Amino acid sequence: MRRQVGVLNLVCLFLLGLWMTGTPAPAEAADLIHLLTSQLGVTQSQAEGGSGAIFQAAKQNLSAEDFSTVAKAVPGIDKMMDAAPKAKKASDALGGVSSLLGNGSGKLGTMANLASSFQQLGLSGDMVGRFTPIILNYVKQNGGKYAMELLKGALL
Repeated sequence: MRRQVGVLNLVCLFLLGLWMTGTPAPAEAADLIHLLTSQLGVTQSQAEGGSGAIFQAAKQNLSAEDFSTVAKAVPGIDKMMDAAPKAKKASDALGGVSSLLGNGSGKLGTMANLASSFQQLGLSGDMVGRFTPIILNYVKQNGGKYAMELLKGALL
């Protein structure tokens, strides 16, 4: 009986120790790339390149300070951005239509450039719309609503 109480005390101390160290929030425990690969069925390189392209586009549309706020919510953001394909200009991707988009500037140009980057990764352009909500949710969970709103405003 005394031995059972000792074992029970050890188990309780172990569980208390785990509780005191805290457990990470779900978004912190789940890596962004893993979320993208598991939810969208894309490869790791497609997830890294696609998310990197999205973050590159956001960086172009945000001040350095605002992008820093977003970047703090995404561990490994530099690696993702390095994995993004070199974006073709909207004029290369869309021909004469690009003049209507401002040659890649503005939100429509940003989306055209993202679609081009995703195509270089072997993904259809509509996958941008499937990546974006997952990334926005991840940024919100890791960096808060403000960081998510900055990113969202830069993309949409």
